[in-house]
Amino acid sequence: MTRQLPKKPELRPVHEEIGDLLSGSEEDRFSCPKAARKKAMDFLARREYGQAELIKKLADKGFVSEIAERAVIKLTEEGLQSDRRFAESFVQSRVNQGKGPVRIRIDLGQRGISEDAIEAALDEVGADWYRLAREIRDKKFGSSRPADFAEKAKQMRFLQYRGFEPDHTQAAVRGGDD
Repeated sequence: MTRQLPKKPELRPVHEEIGDLLSGSEEDRFSCPKAARKKAMDFLARREYGQAELIKKLADKGFVSEIAERAVIKLTEEGLQSDRRFAESFVQSRVNQGKGPVRIRIDLGQRGISEDAIEAALDEVGADWYRLAREIRDKKFGSSRPADFAEKAKQMRFLQYRGFEPDHTQAAVRGGDD
């Protein structure tokens, strides 16, 4: 008499099993406009986002890009998402971190914000870039002015890296009140 071993269950790749769970009568949540809108609003509840950045975040979470784009455009039309509001918030936070206008423009441009919105936000914040550059320089290097050219160049490179324009860095290093 031969003894039969119990039959092993059929093993399938995990992605197929997950696919089975997602398919069926319920709609795929990653192609559902309502789910995309809800997730976008969850993101916006935490902080402001630019339109392009929000679409990318939704796509990164698995939403179909067309669905994500439509959801964000609808939120923009309703005034719940605003590139201008995002830019103003972003500029203020970067000014508080001691960043200059050059760096802020680059960072906002990389986030898909238009030049008009960037310039409006920079104007709105009303920062005194000369004073800010001086304060950042003094915080890093102390209040005494550089003794030699090498130290002056080092301080100017630091301020340039932080995003200040050449006239801001020169005034800060020489101690002018431009």
